[in-house]
Amino acid sequence: MTSTTLLGPALGPVGRTVGREVRAGVHWGVAHGLPTLLLRRAADRGDLQARLIRVGALGTDEVFDLVEEIRAHGPLYRSRIGYVATSHAAVRELLTSDDFRTGFPTDEGPIGRVARWAAPTTLHPVEPPSLLVTEPPDHTRYRKLVTRVFTMRAVERLRERTEEIAAGLLDGLERRADGPVDLVEAYCAVLPVTVIAEILGVPEDERGRVLDFGSAAAPSLDLGLGFRRYRTVAQALARFDAWLGDHLDRLRRDPGDNLLSQLVAVREDGQGLSENELKATAGLVLAAGFETTVNLLGNGIALLHDHPGERARVVADPTLWPNVVEEALRLDPPVLLTARMAARDTELAGRPVGAGSMVTAILGGANRDPEVFEDPLRFDVARANARDHIAFSAGRHHCLGAQLARMEGEVGLRAIWERFPDLRLDPGARRRETRILRGFETLPATLRP
Repeated sequence: MTSTTLLGPALGPVGRTVGREVRAGVHWGVAHGLPTLLLRRAADRGDLQARLIRVGALGTDEVFDLVEEIRAHGPLYRSRIGYVATSHAAVRELLTSDDFRTGFPTDEGPIGRVARWAAPTTLHPVEPPSLLVTEPPDHTRYRKLVTRVFTMRAVERLRERTEEIAAGLLDGLERRADGPVDLVEAYCAVLPVTVIAEILGVPEDERGRVLDFGSAAAPSLDLGLGFRRYRTVAQALARFDAWLGDHLDRLRRDPGDNLLSQLVAVREDGQGLSENELKATAGLVLAAGFETTVNLLGNGIALLHDHPGERARVVADPTLWPNVVEEALRLDPPVLLTARMAARDTELAGRPVGAGSMVTAILGGANRDPEVFEDPLRFDVARANARDHIAFSAGRHHCLGAQLARMEGEVGLRAIWERFPDLRLDPGARRRETRILRGFETLPATLRP
């Protein structure tokens, strides 16, 4: 029990509110404000890693030019703030090595104690016990239980329902086919969040709330949020946390035919997931599953639009649709980068890396490594080794929802291009201003020019 909890009754409602605001300000400062300040200073001095993260927030393709500039320095670049891995081999080594773990140097020492004190008490996808940031032995037990439910067979059972959802959304778009439509708002966002609502067993009349939760909470996965955006995200996650507690109680009383009901019931050696672990898993499914699939669909639509020759190859051979998804993930991944911290003195790509050092893995760089992918900047829907990308990370933190995202991407891309083969993207497309995630904020289109 924390001192804040003990003092809560004595402080009264106003005091508790002030306390929450102070903690929020401190957490934002440690998690977003301080890193942003350090990155800005390093970028002003010409540091390539800092410039990459700054340019990434603009959502332009200039980010890939910087990736290639960093690659020219070798598989592991030493920056003012850490290391950057760009080669396929170095990124995979980093993500699979036991010498590196999730977390930041600020997790340790006095700053770490302050960060833990200020961390949100409600669920958050990048705070424990989220699978994104837990490590063995907790991660091993936790993931084993979750993996028993999120199987490939379970995902395939969702395929038919996903096809029905996509068809229903496209039926609605038929009525607007002659005018402009924002594909992100009307299709790319609605398809995955509807699937997520089915996974979570959300009643029909509450699915609008889940869409709102997903849209508001998705930026929680990113770095460098402004304080106002941070507060909006935190409030959305707190609302979702409260709603989820009631929802889990309903599922315990009346379980349904959905994956979250199965997750509530799953046991290993008589032990199941705790309430916080169940909430964290549901929150991760919502935030990570929503944002990454929205980005995959938008990026894939844009790539197919901009490469009519490749689109014609898929029309001629529809068996290529699964590979279209892999090639879109490779060339324009929904997650641009991730990071690990050295748990001990070690080596990476043949170079020494000291304990506590941060190493950023540029997934978008590994996926364009000319040592692995021939003519890596070319969009090739029949690329034989497209699936060798690392868009879903690797090792123990390989994306739990990778198969679900692949299935939704295949269904969603195929359905819209078969229904609207003459779809035209209009001027005004805008990328998300995010540093870690990469996708479209808006994607204006005319479905039947």
